[in-house]
Amino acid sequence: MSKSTIYDIAKVAGVSPSTVSRALQDHPRIGTETKARIQTLAKSMGYIPSAVAQSLITNKTWTIGIVITTVADPVVAHNIVDGIERVAYDAGYNVFLSNSRNDPQRELAVIETFQRRRVDAIITIASELGKAYSQLDRPIIMVEHQEYGNYHHTVSTDSLGGAIAAVNHLIALGHQRIGYVGAIDRPVSNTERLNGYKTALEQAQIPVLPELISLPNTDNDYERGQMGLAEILTAKPTAIFCYNDRTTMGLMKGCEQLQISIPQHLSIVGFDDIETVSYLRPALTTIRQPRVRMGQIAMQMALDLLAEKIPENCILPVELIVRQTTARI
Repeated sequence: MSKSTIYDIAKVAGVSPSTVSRALQDHPRIGTETKARIQTLAKSMGYIPSAVAQSLITNKTWTIGIVITTVADPVVAHNIVDGIERVAYDAGYNVFLSNSRNDPQRELAVIETFQRRRVDAIITIASELGKAYSQLDRPIIMVEHQEYGNYHHTVSTDSLGGAIAAVNHLIALGHQRIGYVGAIDRPVSNTERLNGYKTALEQAQIPVLPELISLPNTDNDYERGQMGLAEILTAKPTAIFCYNDRTTMGLMKGCEQLQISIPQHLSIVGFDDIETVSYLRPALTTIRQPRVRMGQIAMQMALDLLAEKIPENCILPVELIVRQTTARI
């Protein structure tokens, strides 16, 4: 059975095809009764509007492009994207999701593809290409952006404050030799978390020791944890704060291999509160980010920009979640 067209509807309704087109677009020049009659008729005849034709008329495709750095990171691939999709769906938008694999050249190719598809807005997660996006002629929202500069509308969490809370928790438990394992492939958030680590120590008048800071040369979180542990152990830490939860998982695996008991011999704090860490044994003490909320706010910012409203940049608060990997020294 072939689909009904506006010409079929026009013939049954006894009006011109242009009148049908305007009525289906809710045009104000079409009378209320005529508009309602045509819309009801179109529905009963099973009329399905052409997305291509509608986009040509409205100059909108009702699509949002999302660029993520990796599908392996549950913070990015699940929670933030889930938040974006919830708001997008309610607003009648579909999303295109593409993985840059943390490769700037691949991300540039993704941008070009989104432009060819004429997406209405682009949301990036953990991107390092702020300057490249500043040249685009459509709304750009950057979630947890990793390049310094005032290029775009941004959504992020309080990495500095979260790191201070994590280290203050360890200090309150009596720890003085606290290590930090960071991530060189996340320059902005790593700098903020490292600065928070240093700030908490300095405020407690505890020396910041270079031998207790490790920035492993890898983009694999699990490897980062194991490498960081091996590097810091010689400095005899009693506690370690890690850049993110997956890094702590690698570090905890290293502790298991070396028969280091957690938290009896070493207290550990992570950052993110991904779902799996509450099921670890011992369960991980960490900093919780409102990840779904980040996605929701990013998508709402995109909708505001498409409605020609100017949203404010947003930094969301985080929360310390105390579980079983930290103990009094």
